[in-house]
Amino acid sequence: MDLPVWLLIALPLLGAVVLLLGGRATNAWGHLLGCAAVLASFAVGVVLFSRMLGQRPDDRGYHQHLFTWVPVGRLHVDFGLQIDQLSICFVLLITGVGSLIHVYSVGYMAHDPERRRFFGYLNLFVAAMLLLVLADNYLGLYVGWEGVGLASYLLIGFWQYKPSAATAAKKAFVVNRVGDVGLALALMVMFASVGTISYEGVFGAAGQMDHGTLTAIGLLLLLAACGKSAQVPLQSWLGDAMEGPTPVSALIHAATMVTAGVYLIVRSGPVYDLAPEARLGVVIVGAVTLLFGAVIGCAKDDIKKALAASTMSQIGYMVLAAGLGPAGYAIAIMHLLTHGFFKAGLFLGAGSVMHGMDDETDMRRFGGLRTVMPITFVTFGLGYLAIIGVPPFAGFFSKDAIIETAFAAGGVKGVALGGTALLGAGITAFYMTRVMLMTFFGERRWRATVSQASGEVTEPNPHESPASMTVPMIVLAIGSVGAGGLLAVGGTLEHWLEPVVGAHPEAPHAIPVWVITVVTLAVVAIGIGIAYRMYATRPVPVTAPQEVSALTVAARRDLYGDAVNEDVLMRPGQRITAGFVEIDDEGIDGVSSGLGALVGSTSEWLRQFQTGFARSYALSILGGAALVIAAILAVRVW
Repeated sequence: MDLPVWLLIALPLLGAVVLLLGGRATNAWGHLLGCAAVLASFAVGVVLFSRMLGQRPDDRGYHQHLFTWVPVGRLHVDFGLQIDQLSICFVLLITGVGSLIHVYSVGYMAHDPERRRFFGYLNLFVAAMLLLVLADNYLGLYVGWEGVGLASYLLIGFWQYKPSAATAAKKAFVVNRVGDVGLALALMVMFASVGTISYEGVFGAAGQMDHGTLTAIGLLLLLAACGKSAQVPLQSWLGDAMEGPTPVSALIHAATMVTAGVYLIVRSGPVYDLAPEARLGVVIVGAVTLLFGAVIGCAKDDIKKALAASTMSQIGYMVLAAGLGPAGYAIAIMHLLTHGFFKAGLFLGAGSVMHGMDDETDMRRFGGLRTVMPITFVTFGLGYLAIIGVPPFAGFFSKDAIIETAFAAGGVKGVALGGTALLGAGITAFYMTRVMLMTFFGERRWRATVSQASGEVTEPNPHESPASMTVPMIVLAIGSVGAGGLLAVGGTLEHWLEPVVGAHPEAPHAIPVWVITVVTLAVVAIGIGIAYRMYATRPVPVTAPQEVSALTVAARRDLYGDAVNEDVLMRPGQRITAGFVEIDDEGIDGVSSGLGALVGSTSEWLRQFQTGFARSYALSILGGAALVIAAILAVRVW
């Protein structure tokens, strides 16, 4: 492979530098440069992928050493990149779906005066995400990890003049810092244990590491994954992040950034394979989060927040699969790839609806949009069928494989995990059918709006989005239809990833696979039926009912995720901080002030002996001499 791998990162990074430093001079063509940079990176990825296909499976991995990065004492880190079967999947996803979202943004952000800066941030994010998945050591991954966090902060808060957007950006940044501490500590433990942080060095020495050390590394990496992938207990930032422009939601919070945690776990498979307690933690986090997000999605009236909760749930499926070890690594990546198509398509569809509805996001104000936005309806509908797992759409192959693998874990564990994944599939069918019905079917619930500036009353005029927005939606819809079959038939993806994640063991199934498939489809049908009965056969009130169950109230409040953070972390932190302030004021400052007062009072007392009169000094000398003589005489007598 004579084509430089670094071009994958350099092209979008160069675009970001030009757009962010070029100033207003790039306004006229900045969006075109942003799209061209990512498309060029995608072309490089396709060339690399095609060359990998022409090689033997064991020879497809490729390392590229660029320069010596950190030569400090025992810590020697080279800046290197690697392309293998796992990283190329992410490269094609990041640059491919990223290119479509860039093109979509041309139309979506057409009237924004800061469009050039927006594309600069998008390019920066793509470059950071590519570094994350291409680095051949954990320190390089960490730099990309932090770069993704920075770009996410900038994009979520892009409309910083809105207090809600500024707050959401800060919240995402702070919550992610918690996970980042876990990754930083994991690197420190690795270096302290084996003297290296390269993948090759850490994985090669994993068999000789102490079991407790491996478990600690695994749990710290899991903490990092929870922050970046919005998994319990660090999930609270994802819903608020919808305050950013919709293309941000599609790129960062559907197709790429939130999958970084899954990549970290799968890439670190050799560590988890030797640390069963850490792997159990991964499974528990995934299982809890997939239900957590699904329940929240059932109660959201904001279309983007409903999809955000869905993202949390679907990433939970991936984490659950990754926690099942070699039996689940390839399946987790399969669902990650199919999810990249249908969830990005769903978010772009939501953005198209907002574009046609004057930025309205409340689904209770929609209804009947299928007739006035037919392309959006069809593409969104295909994504809907994919995410709920209707055959032969993409989600059917990947999500059903996770459910089957969970049941195959065996014993009580298999029943618990399989049952959880199955229940999540039914809830997913319910809330996504709810989204479809409230948005595209039923009576039109549009309402006139009053301009706060002019007081004018305007009626919504729903209309289809321009081609720059609908074409990417169509391409993603095609992926939502065919990606699952392409990756699953004949174990295509499993065989492709085998040199990196290991062979996919055929676990014995206590329940025949066809039975699990039939039961899953039945559960999905039940979820659809319940949603149809609630939202298609009854009028949808324009205002959300207040007389609801305690579970609905909890789901509307994100299952009290923010309240828990406030009670467990924020308020105790405030009290601890107040205590330290008091110690500083009363203790440290008190001691310092007391010493100053003591020196001052002592000086005042001593000053009384400095009168400036010679007779006083003579008297003092006489008195001192008398004391000395008396002391000498006393000693002699004694």
